[in-house]
Amino acid sequence: MILSLFDQFLSPTFLGIPLISLSLILPWLMYPTLTNNWILNRLSSIQLWFMMAFTKQLMLPLNYNGHKWSLILTSLMIYIMTINLMGLLPYTFTPTTQLSLNLGLAVPLWLATVLIGLRNQPTATFGHLLPEGTPTPLIPALIIIETISLFIRPLALGVRLTANLTAGHLLIQLISTAVMVLLPMMPVLSMLTMIVLFLLTLLEIAVAMIQAYVFVLLLSLYLQENI
Repeated sequence: MILSLFDQFLSPTFLGIPLISLSLILPWLMYPTLTNNWILNRLSSIQLWFMMAFTKQLMLPLNYNGHKWSLILTSLMIYIMTINLMGLLPYTFTPTTQLSLNLGLAVPLWLATVLIGLRNQPTATFGHLLPEGTPTPLIPALIIIETISLFIRPLALGVRLTANLTAGHLLIQLISTAVMVLLPMMPVLSMLTMIVLFLLTLLEIAVAMIQAYVFVLLLSLYLQENI
């Protein structure tokens, strides 16, 4: 029973070939490519409006140098959100439940923000390791603590996304299993449990979108500290 609960988080294979690559490529096929036509269809117009609104909201606290990251951050948010939402469909696989993938996204982008800070303003970047007004005896301890917290940031990004999606999928599978087991024995209780399952599914749709936004928002905050 325990193994069957976690089988959904195993990378699917076919003839020994991992199919996670298809899961990573498929989200980009869900969005239409914008053309140079003056008149766009409704889907393209909604897509363009969403990207403009999100980019404006995300880049608002950043200065001009940070606006160079608008394309990659917006693309990353839409990509992660699409993967999360597609993973809620039956018989699908969610790549963002894999910690290795999330760390593969978080570590390079976090490291890029740190390197930008070291190149453009090294004094301010190192200054973040020691809060202003720190008593002299506490300086060595605080530097060590701030350094550890700096290197924990990418791990926190990856673990947060993985844990939220994994917990949600496990709850959905547990409650759906309870619905199927209770249906022949206690139909009324099974119907009530199905209502809970429906509400949980709505919550997980919201979590899938919010976690993608939080992932990118934290990256933009790290960028804001280093530009």
